[in-house]
Amino acid sequence: MKVSLFSTCLVDMFYPNVGKATVELLERFGCEVDFPEGQVCCGQPAFNSGYTEDAKKAMKNMIKAFEHAEYVVTPSGSCAYMFKEYPHVFEDEPEWKEKAVQLKEKTYELTQFLVHVLKIEDAGAYLEGTATYHTSCHMTRLLGAKSEPITLLSNVEGLQYVELPHKENCCGFGGTFSVKMGDISGQMVDEKVGCIVSTNADYLVGSDMACLMNIGGRLDRQGKKVKVMHIAEVLNQVPKTKRNEGR
Repeated sequence: MKVSLFSTCLVDMFYPNVGKATVELLERFGCEVDFPEGQVCCGQPAFNSGYTEDAKKAMKNMIKAFEHAEYVVTPSGSCAYMFKEYPHVFEDEPEWKEKAVQLKEKTYELTQFLVHVLKIEDAGAYLEGTATYHTSCHMTRLLGAKSEPITLLSNVEGLQYVELPHKENCCGFGGTFSVKMGDISGQMVDEKVGCIVSTNADYLVGSDMACLMNIGGRLDRQGKKVKVMHIAEVLNQVPKTKRNEGR
């Protein structure tokens, strides 16, 4: 099975280990992964700020970059959902809308791809400790990926999953929201950190690095000893002897 990795801006520029873990995880389950070098931003920041015409330039570039792909997989529910929005953006441009629909139909967030396409609920991972999970807004409310991450985490050997209180609440990032509404954003992430600390978890796990960057920064500034991990990094925690299985 051939998979094209949509790495996302944050992963590509700041968290390359998440991209590496995603590739290693997919390869372990028999996928042939390529990285289209033409990919850039998906256009979400400009689109969410109301600059639709400017965002279209980035969107068209992404459509071209992944036109060859059999499947597109990304370690971000937020960015995966942006691809799902493309057909609506190009509603009045039939040629681009058709291509946007094709991209939409073959794009998956990582945990959705593992569970629904590869039919994997146990990734054979091992991580000792207690973990709680942050349900990012775009991934759960818009993309609809709610049970897949929890199913996969629940099957990690040695890991005890504890549900996060008020898990449905936003962490306060929201892209440009955290810049334009800094004071409110700060209060929201403080509330989120309080909920995380109350679980006594060793790990905070999530599926969107934007949220994890925001929460992780606050945890660090408050001196909280909670390790922040993307779910791809957790699922990639397997003994070296098992890394070549499934290839």
